[in-house]
Amino acid sequence: MKILITGSSGLIGGEVAAYFAEKGHAVSGIDNNMRADFFGPAGDTTWRREELKAKHPNFRHYEADLRDRASVLKLIEELKPEAIVHAAAQPSHDLAASRPFDDFDVNAVGTLNMLEAARRFAPEAPFVHMSTNKVYGDAPNRIKLKELEKRWDYDDAKYAGGIAEDFSIDQSKHSIFGASKAAGDIMAQEYGRYFGMKTCCLRGGCLTGPNHSGVELHGFLSYLVKVNVTGGKYKVFGYKGKQVRDNIHSRDVARFMEAFIAAPRSGEVYNLGGGRGNSCSILEAFELAESVTGKKMNYEYVDKNREGDHICYISDLSKMRAHYPGWDITIPLKTIFSEIAEAWVKRGAR
Repeated sequence: MKILITGSSGLIGGEVAAYFAEKGHAVSGIDNNMRADFFGPAGDTTWRREELKAKHPNFRHYEADLRDRASVLKLIEELKPEAIVHAAAQPSHDLAASRPFDDFDVNAVGTLNMLEAARRFAPEAPFVHMSTNKVYGDAPNRIKLKELEKRWDYDDAKYAGGIAEDFSIDQSKHSIFGASKAAGDIMAQEYGRYFGMKTCCLRGGCLTGPNHSGVELHGFLSYLVKVNVTGGKYKVFGYKGKQVRDNIHSRDVARFMEAFIAAPRSGEVYNLGGGRGNSCSILEAFELAESVTGKKMNYEYVDKNREGDHICYISDLSKMRAHYPGWDITIPLKTIFSEIAEAWVKRGAR
């Protein structure tokens, strides 16, 4: 199979590229290292691109900018992929506020460019769009919560299993990032529903893993472990450090994409996270990091929370498991922490 992956040097794109390359597929990756532009040297993903090229002779890299419509159309016409994973994005809701044009051009316009190119030149190719749970805005904060010793949790039986895909994305504060991603999300759905293409939107929770170049503005778990490994100071923004995220290893993300590509549907949406079993608060994450590295977590508390930030977010994985019963979470939280810590030590915690 010929598979095309955008953002192929990033966490998810790189994981998916390696996953399919290991299985012998012809993998084409698009990445222009814009993460370094967004986040500076700490966000540079050149190392991952070179690693993929060195390890996988069936991986080919393309230095293309998804905002360049003519280039995208030409490349898809030439490659004619049999499957597409669109993982490229401006991923930070903090950064988006200071660079709204760049954010929208990458997240919304770039997604449209990819979808239209696929419709014209690879209409039968399953199209997996990496969306985000930020399309729900801060509406999850309206769910009744209870405060426990080290975390917030839902105090409504309806959400015992987490947030499902029928949760409203309307009438809430999304952040500029969440709004641009919602535009791309809806467009990907529409190309499925209107044009009949095999598309899905994966509304990711905290996607993580050892190949994440985590920075303060994006990559919660990776950055937290990095700070612990290097002895730095971590800033906790509001909610008493009890805010909860569900964490999924990038390998389990790649496995779900494989399942969808093998049996695609049109215009689907899935909440892709670690579920309740892989959820943790920041305070709980500190304890897990300390247990893995043996180092005490150094942090300071900032009383102001990030705009539009979720207090508690856990993905309901029921729909994913129902549609693709062969898929489930395979990598537990403690293993994720261990792998991330080992990777930061190996890479010199850059």
